[in-house]
Amino acid sequence: MHNSIKPKVTLVGAGPGDPDLLTLKGVKALAEANVVLYDALANEEILDYAPKKSLKIFVGKRKGCHAYSQDQINQLIVDNAFTYGNLVRLKGGDSFIFGRGSEEIEFVESFGIPTFVVPGISSSMAVPANQGISLTKRGVSESFWVITGTTSDRNLSKDVALAAQSSATVVILMGMSKLEQIVSLFQKESKGETPVAIIQNGTMPNEKIGIGTIDSILNVVKENNLSSPAIIVIGEVVRERNKLKGFYQELAFNKVCARE
Repeated sequence: MHNSIKPKVTLVGAGPGDPDLLTLKGVKALAEANVVLYDALANEEILDYAPKKSLKIFVGKRKGCHAYSQDQINQLIVDNAFTYGNLVRLKGGDSFIFGRGSEEIEFVESFGIPTFVVPGISSSMAVPANQGISLTKRGVSESFWVITGTTSDRNLSKDVALAAQSSATVVILMGMSKLEQIVSLFQKESKGETPVAIIQNGTMPNEKIGIGTIDSILNVVKENNLSSPAIIVIGEVVRERNKLKGFYQELAFNKVCARE
C-alpha cells in the first residue's frame, strides 16, 4: 500500500431498483469512489455515477447466486480500501434493512478504517408506495411489520406468526420460497380473506403485481408466474389500493374529457 492512500469505506443504499430513487448523497459518494463493490440487487445503471476509471467489483448475493460469501465480501472491502483508498459498498435498498450493513461496518472498523453510511430508500416501503399501497392509513392500519421471510439458517422468521396475530400491515421480504408456510400461519388466525399483494421487480420497468387474499394468493402467484425478487404485502391497506387506483384513473379520464 502506498503511504499516500488513505482507506475509507462508505456504505451506500442503492434504493429499491429504479436508479432515479438513489439519493443525491449516494450520487456524491459514488462520484468520489476509486472502487465500488456492488450487489445483484443494486441497479447497474447506478454505476454510471462512479468515475469511469474506478474499479467495479460484482459481489453477487442473490438467492441461488452467491459470487462470494459474506466473510469473503468483508475481506474484499478491507483489502480494496487499503489498496485503492476511497471505497463505496453499494447495496440494494437500505444497507441496514436486512442488508447486513452493520456486520460489514463492524468488520471494516476493526481494521481502523473510517466508515460512513448513506441511507437508501428501503424497498419495504418504496415498492408498495409505487403501487399505490399505503402501509399505514388512518382508520385502516396503525402500524406495519417488516420481516425477513428467510432467516440466516434458511427458516421462516418466527415473527411472521406473531405478525399474523396483529392488525398491522405485514411486509415480508425474501419470502417467496416460504409463501405456503406464510399462508398457513395467517389461515390459522382465520385471516383467509385478508388482502395480499405480491410485487416482483418493484419500481423497475419489468415490475409485476399479483393481488389476492390469503386463501387465493398461491393461485394468483401461479397464474401470474410471480417469483423472486418480490415483496409480499398483507393487510387491509391492499384493498385500499384499488380505491386509490380507481380515483387516479377517474381523475385522468376526466382530464382527457375536459381537453376534448
